[in-house]
Parts: sequence; structure tokens; C-alpha cells
Amino acid sequence: MRALVETVRVDGHRVRLRTVAPAGRLHDAFAPTVVLVHGIGMSHRSFRRLQAALSRSHRTVAVDLPGFGGLPYSGRRFEAHEYADLVVRAVTERGAGDLVVVGQSMGSQVAVEAGLRHTDVVSSVVLIGPVVDDHRRSLVRLAAALAVDCAFEGVRMNAVVLTDYFRSAAQYLRELRPMRDYRMLDRVRALTVPVLVVRGEQDPIAKHDWGQRVVGAAARGALVELPGGHHVQERQSVAVARLVEEFRRVQTLEASRDEVPR
Repeated sequence: MRALVETVRVDGHRVRLRTVAPAGRLHDAFAPTVVLVHGIGMSHRSFRRLQAALSRSHRTVAVDLPGFGGLPYSGRRFEAHEYADLVVRAVTERGAGDLVVVGQSMGSQVAVEAGLRHTDVVSSVVLIGPVVDDHRRSLVRLAAALAVDCAFEGVRMNAVVLTDYFRSAAQYLRELRPMRDYRMLDRVRALTVPVLVVRGEQDPIAKHDWGQRVVGAAARGALVELPGGHHVQERQSVAVARLVEEFRRVQTLEASRDEVPR
């Protein structure tokens, strides 16, 4: 399955879309479309294996946010809700609807905002290693936890982290404070769409107690933990893909039961 790679402009900002779908179905209107949003400093490359697994049965779009993934420095910082608007507009303007938004690390904040602001097209959100734990907001502690996480990541992911951070350094520095100050629990409490939280059992950034509190804040939520670190979607790509598919299937069945006249 070959990827369709497009760089589009939304309100003057460049967003790159890497679309992969089952053979011959790149432009079909089948649903849902799974949108993958990377973490701070990262790019679509952090989802390469998960996208391959998901695209066997879904149209998938991995996004490079402005200033990341080799895109030019945007010259400004973005709040999570601004990124969410850019992502949803970029994807829907290419013909996709009924979105499952999967965000990893900082991308989880974008996914939550997409679920809050675009309920007409976003049907559920998946948060992989969500940040930032309100008991561990210090940037120094976050940096230390990131260093520890390298021990739990494979050679490929560590190489992706190193090279992606290097080429997005200017945007990375801009986004540190908005990411740190984001009030995840408050925003998750306001969500009406279902929430799936996935974390690695060895993740030193999104710890077990934090994952439980995120799910506890959701009106409809579930927590699943898998062996691995902060980028658990790397080593557990097939398992995470199955979780996303099963989560979507369950939500569809529940919605169908709700529509049955009583």
C-alpha cells in the first residue's frame, strides 16, 4: 500500500497529510477515517508501524503539524485547540468524515480538542501516553522522564526521536509551555465522545495513576496498558490497531442500541 503524501495550507499554515488505505481505496468514502497526531518534536514517522497495521482495514491519515516533520518553522506557538482546528480542517477538506482521532503524547491534547470542538465529524478519540500529568508538570521532570524512556524504546524509535527533535527544535521550544499548561482532566471532563486511553506499562511520562485519572474524568472511557514505553504504538502496533478497531466496534454497537425505539 503506497502512501499519498500531500502538503496543504490551512489559514496559511502548512500541514502534511500521509494517507494510507486498503488497496485501491484511498479516495473511497468509507468510514471511519483514523487520524494520527504526533507528539511534541515528532512527526508522522512515530506512527509508521501503527499506520501500516490500521490501514489494512481503514483509511488512515498521519499528520505533520506546522513546524514539525521537516515543515518550515511556523514563527509562532499554537495552542492545542488551534492545532485541532488545523488538523480537522485539513483532513475534512480532503473528503474525510467520521473521524477517529488518535493522539500520542502532546498529540493527545490535540485529539481531545478535536473531540470537543468538532463533534459533527469526530466520533471518538484515542489517547496514547496522554500528557501532561498534573502532579508532574515540571519541564525538568518531563525531560528526565523522556531520557529514562529511551531505555524502553527500540533503536528505530530512538533514532526517530533524535532526528525529529533536531529538525523541529524551533517549534519544539515554542510548544513546551502550552503543552505543560494544558488542563487535560478539565478538558476530558467536557468530552461527550468516547475516550480510549492506551499507555505502555513502562511509560515514565504517562504513569499508571495518571492514566486512571484521565479515564476517570471521561463520561465514557477505558484504559488499556500494554508492554512498552511512551511510544507503545511502536512495539505494539498490531495490538494498538486491534484496540482502536474494537473500541470503534463497541461504540458503533452501543450507538445502534441507543437508536432502537423502546
